[in-house]
Amino acid sequence: MTRKISSMLLLAAAVSFTQCKDAGDDVQIDDENELITSVTLKFTEEGTTNVQSFSYKDADGDGGNAPTAFDTIALKPNKTYTLAIELLDESKTPASNITEEVAEESDEHLFVYTPSPSTLLTYTYGDKDVNNYAIGLTGKAVTTAAGLGKMKVQLRHQPGSKNGTPGPGSDDVNLDFNLKVQ
Repeated sequence: MTRKISSMLLLAAAVSFTQCKDAGDDVQIDDENELITSVTLKFTEEGTTNVQSFSYKDADGDGGNAPTAFDTIALKPNKTYTLAIELLDESKTPASNITEEVAEESDEHLFVYTPSPSTLLTYTYGDKDVNNYAIGLTGKAVTTAAGLGKMKVQLRHQPGSKNGTPGPGSDDVNLDFNLKVQ
């Protein structure tokens, strides 16, 4: 009799364990790159309220159709500008403000601004994340003598690997704007 009761208790316990399932979903970390269809660089000349905006727009994202806008950055020589960047995903209605997402996940993102030739412009970061690494949502751009070139704008996606350098991660944005300092 005790053997029967023990067997029934064992069977009941086994059934109860096999019937219990975790109703919650597994937590998935979203480490995917952002879809960014619009990049706007806003240069405010120091000591003025003059704002110049230069944009890149590609409604379907990377690949597919060609961009509908790819402005040339035109700045004055020997000037200091505050540079702010705005990112949108306009594939959704309403458009999604990716700038806010990058700010919220600043410990996973780094903007890299690379002028070519390097003598056209210098960039200094104006913001840092919680780990004291640069972000690049805002900063200072200082032009030098007149000239023509390019300015590469990259947004590096670095979840779990941001170390203050552009190396780790992948590109959310990688654009070569024409740069004219005149």
